[in-house]
Amino acid sequence: MRAFWHSGMGAAALAALAAMAACASAPQAAAPAEVRPLSLAVEPQGKYHFTPEGIAALEARMAAYVDEGRVMGIATRLIKDGDVVSDMRAGIRRAADGAPVEEDTIWRYYSMTKPVTGVAMLILWDEGLFELDDPITKYFPEFEGLKVFTGLDEAGAPVLVPMERAPTVQEVMSHTAGFGYGLAPGNYVDDQFRAANIFAAPDAEEMIRKVAAIPLKRQPGEMWDYSIGVDIQGAMIERLSGMSLGEFFRTRIFEPLGMTDTGFYVPEAEYDRFSDVWGRHPETGALIGPLDAPGFLYQKDTIAFEGGGHGLVGTLEDYARFATMLANGGSLDGVEILKPKTAQMMAFNFLPAGKFIWHNGTSPDAVNDVAFGLNVGVIIAEDAVYPKGSFMWGGAAGTWFWVDPSNKLTFIGMIQVFGGSLDQEMRTESAELVYAAMRGGE
Repeated sequence: MRAFWHSGMGAAALAALAAMAACASAPQAAAPAEVRPLSLAVEPQGKYHFTPEGIAALEARMAAYVDEGRVMGIATRLIKDGDVVSDMRAGIRRAADGAPVEEDTIWRYYSMTKPVTGVAMLILWDEGLFELDDPITKYFPEFEGLKVFTGLDEAGAPVLVPMERAPTVQEVMSHTAGFGYGLAPGNYVDDQFRAANIFAAPDAEEMIRKVAAIPLKRQPGEMWDYSIGVDIQGAMIERLSGMSLGEFFRTRIFEPLGMTDTGFYVPEAEYDRFSDVWGRHPETGALIGPLDAPGFLYQKDTIAFEGGGHGLVGTLEDYARFATMLANGGSLDGVEILKPKTAQMMAFNFLPAGKFIWHNGTSPDAVNDVAFGLNVGVIIAEDAVYPKGSFMWGGAAGTWFWVDPSNKLTFIGMIQVFGGSLDQEMRTESAELVYAAMRGGE
């Protein structure tokens, strides 16, 4: 096996917050929860050691978020050893007619696109098309001569110094390359991302040219900074494969895994399955919406370019198949997407010693003692909630998932709400209840 270490919310969230501020719709009450019957492939008290009472408590708590008016609709799924242990849906997907959340509801994945892009990169790595220690300038000469922002001088002008070296591919995949993203207004580099309107670029090539004109936030390898790195990876996949990112995803991941409803836009014929997305009133916290700015619509003519960091929509079933493939070590139903050692490598800790992440894929909440692999957050110590070695990420509208390889367990949660730290609460509560139900059956 080749060496794989280095020595030494995307912009959609910004658009969402702007749309929320402009939204004139009045706050609306959530629909009462209707928990669907538990769907079990096997009896929970059998080989999986889940108690029926524990699973019922998990589902009741997830559904309660609808009753409390904190989400309009929710769907969750717990999978163990490839079998569905819990499948819960509650609330509505559409305000106009009160259509309920169904199994075929289509959700915005937002930054849960990032692990998919990571898998696509590792498919190409398995094929020997790049090395993780390669400088990113090998694939993007546009980044030669990038400057690094070090502060402002007395006149308020930016002080820029040369890169000490080019970032590596591994650093781009682990958010340690030094790139910005546009998520922190008031930071010079992030302000440049916003001013350049990076995500309005008509294609990935123009996005790269825009990014190449903006300095790095710090020297490569110094720190974890949530970044444009995954969109750079999407452009790299296009250059290495000769395909569009959507075509590569479809032919190398989605079709082999049976992910029939995932893509970069919702086909017109399937649009009635697409969930509304909501915001939060900045003062009361009540739900407002649905939000209807073009960036939320995911119609083909509203997509600027296929973004590896934020662009996918799909069903819970599809993402569950993707996550289960990762829990299985790279394969599902006899189809190998990644070699087992490559899938395992995705969840290694690639951060500098003593560094941790500050963003969970949805909001910049403090995330203590969570490291980072290749496009996923990684639990590197015994944790009060997740077993060591679990990995995870989330999306700007509150979606979340984790994979627990030690138990071959995955959990996926889908909501569509911007604003606040509700997502972190739901992640923690869902994990606490999953492992309490498992322990209760031992």
